[in-house]
Amino acid sequence: MAFDVGGVLMRAGPFGDFKEAWQERLGMTQAEFGQALASVDPDGLAFTGRLSLTQFKARHSTALGLSAGQADEFMAEMWAMSSGELDAELAAYAASLRPRYSTAILSDAIDGSRRWNQERYGFEQLVDVIIYSYEVGLAKPDPMVYQLLCERLAVLPAEVVFLDDRPENVQGACELGIHALLHESTAQSIKAVDALLAS
Repeated sequence: MAFDVGGVLMRAGPFGDFKEAWQERLGMTQAEFGQALASVDPDGLAFTGRLSLTQFKARHSTALGLSAGQADEFMAEMWAMSSGELDAELAAYAASLRPRYSTAILSDAIDGSRRWNQERYGFEQLVDVIIYSYEVGLAKPDPMVYQLLCERLAVLPAEVVFLDDRPENVQGACELGIHALLHESTAQSIKAVDALLAS
């Protein structure tokens, strides 16, 4: 059994509030701010470990014209916003599956996410296997990252149930033979996972 993090085990904070606060602080329009953010990592290099946290921060600083102090504040607030809050009910459900089932986290993430998530949520004590995209150089929906998940769980694709909130990631996993489910609500996902595990 594998879980995504952002949007599944973890609910992100209000990105709109974060953007509006920084747009106002920097005197930028919505369009200017959006274009600046889009220029930071257009190829998604951070998610496959080809852009370090230091480089990621420097690119934001350049794109937004941040001072050193502002860059520190921006990154701290971005981490807090993106990490949001734990879905306690789903985390408890994940914990309840062990030791009957091997469990995993499969998450597209940037440099520093393991430390940040561990400090806040203790994910290393919640599941058996954790795969962060930046650590393995593979991001969803690349078939190879789902193959790696199966290898680390020591199971066949047909023996894996995977929960993600992005349709393209669910589709990619399904194409490999994994039982992937689109997460829309905690209650619905738990019911669907239980049904699959019982089948």
